[in-house]
Amino acid sequence: MAGLQLVTLVVRDYDEAINWYRRALEFDLIEDTSLPGGKRWVRMSTGPQGVDILLARASDERQAVRVGDQTGGRVGFFLVTDDFDADHARMTAAGVIFREAPRRELYGAVAVFEDLYGNLWDLIEPSQTP
Repeated sequence: MAGLQLVTLVVRDYDEAINWYRRALEFDLIEDTSLPGGKRWVRMSTGPQGVDILLARASDERQAVRVGDQTGGRVGFFLVTDDFDADHARMTAAGVIFREAPRRELYGAVAVFEDLYGNLWDLIEPSQTP
């Protein structure tokens, strides 16, 4: 097995989501291909070591009610940084809503934030282990 390549985020609107993830989280748009039925294959890169995000527009009411609550209110995504303070400050300036003040845990520096739809993420700088 080679590993996990993509994680899907169900979104309301492709362009709205692309713009937010580019501006707020500095993800790179690496593919935006039109598909039949008005769908698009939209891949965003989270960085050289990360898993790509596939943005999928909700196509029916069942999917639409999941936008922003894909993990039942739990943190479901973990954005790793090597400079927590700088990224936290930049994201805050970009309008990202943090649900808590940054804190230090045994595993690293962390703060919970929400994306444009309300999905919960951790911004985390792992502790250095010897």
